[in-house]
Amino acid sequence: MQQKNIFSILALFVMAIFFAQAPLPQGFSYAKDKIPDLEIDLRYAKKNNFIGQKIDGYNNEKAILSTKTAEALFAAQQEFGRMGLGLKLFDGYRPQRAVDHFVRWAKIPSDTLMKTQFYPNIPKSELFKKKYISTRSGHSRGSSIDVTLINFNTCKELDMGSPYDFFGKISNLDYQDLNAKQDSNRELLQRIMIKYGFRPYAQEWWHFTLKNEPFPKTYFDFVVE
Repeated sequence: MQQKNIFSILALFVMAIFFAQAPLPQGFSYAKDKIPDLEIDLRYAKKNNFIGQKIDGYNNEKAILSTKTAEALFAAQQEFGRMGLGLKLFDGYRPQRAVDHFVRWAKIPSDTLMKTQFYPNIPKSELFKKKYISTRSGHSRGSSIDVTLINFNTCKELDMGSPYDFFGKISNLDYQDLNAKQDSNRELLQRIMIKYGFRPYAQEWWHFTLKNEPFPKTYFDFVVE
């Protein structure tokens, strides 16, 4: 009986280690700890992204943000919630090794597996020149996020005119050829995110950076796990 109890205790200990969240650097939080009702679809932890494979540094689908970003995003989520809406997070903190993975991929002209879905009208050779790919990303500082809006009850994404991570003019904030509903959805997302201290990015309707980010010059490389 005593031996059985020892094995039970050991099993519980192993399970606790397995399910425990990895400790984060000071100033960072798991998004779900700060925003429990946040919908998360961490694309770079899966294959549904512009490369078509899991990206280096994403060992788990647990979104990480600087704590200040998480707190500001919580406030925005609360306001959207009063409208029957919510936020879906596609990416937050991004390890530098993930950015390096993007750079390596961009230098392989023949690897166009996801071109039809994500960049049908742009030659892969121009992704650097058009700034869709770069050697550094604000995401690695922990205070940039990629988000869209969803119906809070159905979790269905609102129509923004283009899907997340679509490389092309249709994803630009100044794109004119949207229908009234798409334009209204984008305007709502931008307005509320700006209200809570986020700065939009002209080339991507989904991308925002906390204006007063806590690590403006530091690019981190700890893994997402």
